[in-house]
Amino acid sequence: MTCQMVYHNGNCLNTKKPFAHACRLCIESCPHQAISEYRQFEAKKCTECGACMAVCPSDGFVDQTMDKLHDYLWEAKDIVLNCPQAIPSGFEIPCLGILDRDGWMTLMLLAKEKPVTIITGVCAECEDRQACAASVQTFKQVHGDWPGHAAVQIQVRPDEEAVEAVEPVSKVGSPRTVVPPVEMTSWRQRGREKLAEWLPNLAADDTYAIPKSRQWLMELLEKTSEEKIPFRALSVAESCTSCGVCVAICPQGALQKQEVMNSEPEDPVKEDKIASLRLILEPQKCVHCGRCVETCRPKALSLSIKLLSYRLLTGRILIHEGSPRYCSRCGKRIFDNSELCLVCSTSGPDNRGFFIP
Repeated sequence: MTCQMVYHNGNCLNTKKPFAHACRLCIESCPHQAISEYRQFEAKKCTECGACMAVCPSDGFVDQTMDKLHDYLWEAKDIVLNCPQAIPSGFEIPCLGILDRDGWMTLMLLAKEKPVTIITGVCAECEDRQACAASVQTFKQVHGDWPGHAAVQIQVRPDEEAVEAVEPVSKVGSPRTVVPPVEMTSWRQRGREKLAEWLPNLAADDTYAIPKSRQWLMELLEKTSEEKIPFRALSVAESCTSCGVCVAICPQGALQKQEVMNSEPEDPVKEDKIASLRLILEPQKCVHCGRCVETCRPKALSLSIKLLSYRLLTGRILIHEGSPRYCSRCGKRIFDNSELCLVCSTSGPDNRGFFIP
């Protein structure tokens, strides 16, 4: 059977914008060591547990069945998802491990309209139990942040029969329901899908800015504009120096800055002549990679849970407005809360460096 997990190099944060501390979440989370240091994917080791997919902030790793899962979730009257170790009852997903935070919230929003049931085997006996445990932990976090969400039923019903290939023929009294094959539009379409099955890496060229689970979430929220969901939004403290480094380091373009220039500056020595700087956040683009928080020297940025509606999630929010700081001695711009730039702070009153003999 062909592995359905593919690596989208263009979606990887390390590809979008290099960073001093490169993201290694997929490598560290893979329980089967199927991902090398250079993100080379070994399909033979992969069990499609979805651990890499759930932890990746930007859909670097994606299961190819996600588009079919989307169609099933939207079209089915009663949603039933089962893992390979459970009794076949609906749409088979590789593992609960594929569900990230946005995925769980999508199911919770769908549960307001129709029943949602997830059927699993005995996860403790499964080789993918680490991925399942991580997904369940994510579910608990969402449940704690969103107490009023609609219920998602989770049942443990292991498939006790031997795993064998089932011929697609109708048998009287057969315990399994055979789903008829979907008719293809043409032989060309059948050929494309067969080729993609044989060579899954051909599908890895697909690149998009917003992860699919986030797209699904926004699609549902658009229908219920009054609904608010718990979202980890960026907050800015008063210690912000308006340096703008967080904007430059964001790989998703979720942060933008608007600079208001001095038309007639009081001190012409100031190199940038910026009167004020506004920091704008587009929440739906933020994948919570934490690079801005890690990079901020004055520790002014933080991620916290806030209840946001569709209008706020898809809008542009002003989260900070301030004035850049300048060295009190030379007038050059500085990027922390000190009064002097690095050159002036390491020089004597006569502008000679302390370390120069």
